[in-house]
Amino acid sequence: MKPLLRVLCFAFSYSLLLGPSTLTAEDWPAFRGPRGNGTSLETEVPLKWNQTENIVWKVRLPTSGNSSPIVSNGRVFVTCAEKEGRQRSLYCYDRRNGQQLWVRTVNFDKVLPTHKTNNYCGSTPVTDGERVVVWHSSAGLFCYDFAGKELWSRNLGEFEHIWGYGVSPLLHDGKVILHCGPGKRVFMTAVDLANGKTIWETEEPTEGDGQRNNERKYMGSWSTPVIADIKGQELIVCSMSLRVNAYAPQTGKIIWSCYGLRGKKGDLAYTSPVLANDICVAMGGYNGPAIGFRLQGTGDITDPERLWREEPNPQRISTGVFTNNHLFMANAGPNIFQCLNPSTGKIVWQERSGGAACWGSMVLANEHLYVTDQNGTTHVFKPNAARFEKVAQNQLKERSNSTPAFSDGQIFLRTFQHLYCIGN
Repeated sequence: MKPLLRVLCFAFSYSLLLGPSTLTAEDWPAFRGPRGNGTSLETEVPLKWNQTENIVWKVRLPTSGNSSPIVSNGRVFVTCAEKEGRQRSLYCYDRRNGQQLWVRTVNFDKVLPTHKTNNYCGSTPVTDGERVVVWHSSAGLFCYDFAGKELWSRNLGEFEHIWGYGVSPLLHDGKVILHCGPGKRVFMTAVDLANGKTIWETEEPTEGDGQRNNERKYMGSWSTPVIADIKGQELIVCSMSLRVNAYAPQTGKIIWSCYGLRGKKGDLAYTSPVLANDICVAMGGYNGPAIGFRLQGTGDITDPERLWREEPNPQRISTGVFTNNHLFMANAGPNIFQCLNPSTGKIVWQERSGGAACWGSMVLANEHLYVTDQNGTTHVFKPNAARFEKVAQNQLKERSNSTPAFSDGQIFLRTFQHLYCIGN
């Protein structure tokens, strides 16, 4: 049975068992969910929880980390790293009870630099329901089946950056799509999911050693790409250090680029692009610029299609969600939530979060927005473009830099200490 059909059959049979209220149940197979945009079809997920209320199970994790869990076919996958990155592992758990089913560890004989806030497991795995792919950066790209058998592996090169790595792979049309970097060599690549062979690679120019530009300011991108369907044309869209690129999925050819991410403090991008109907919004890091442009054209589309550019901005690591014709953001300094007009870049409203900085990305589920801050508090509010409408602040009192996964009425959340399953 083909993987996609198998996933659909599983979801359908599971929903029949649980009744009509969960007919929208779906897996969460990748960073930011099945559509890569932080939206979930779940309608029965909890709005409130704490350390004891609505906790289905929790399991201790061996180390802290910034990657996020994914959920597929009754399995939960998450990465961990130990011994200063010399051991990088993929863990598999039973979603029913949190039992560890297997762990696969890759040994790496170097200690490469990273930021003290970014452990060596910043990349979230991805799955098609039968195979799970994990990128351990310089330690390689690996594919396993759901029993933990290694199907193939690839060494894509060494990626050295003083702040480490954090890009996650995605799957599209039988290909593993991966933004490889940051470091001296940066490229977008497509790898055959069936056998691990490279289909194409497209280099991205860098300056200096890839860590500082020619002005000795920091540079690098940790942006996970997204798939855009623009009037029937599928494109891979990703924020690089200086520009946003759109790649043809079959060939890797750059169809268009929009510049504007070079900032006064450096050339940095942490967030994924956000697609807002026919507009793309991209955010620079380290208080850098944000840009909005029309998703059309070929070549350098900066002058004809860029609608706005705003600088400076709050520190933005968390990727926002577009809904109700507005972009909702959670920031990392100052700790504020914002509602933006994607057509103009103007702030519609902003409010202090009442919590810590947000590194984990936002999710829309059950007509509510969820985002977890660095203290492990998940803020829940309504996507109201008129005003900030807080619903809950759910405290686990454990640090977290991760994005929650939503599946079959449950929320799976990684903290520095545990993996949680939260459900009504």
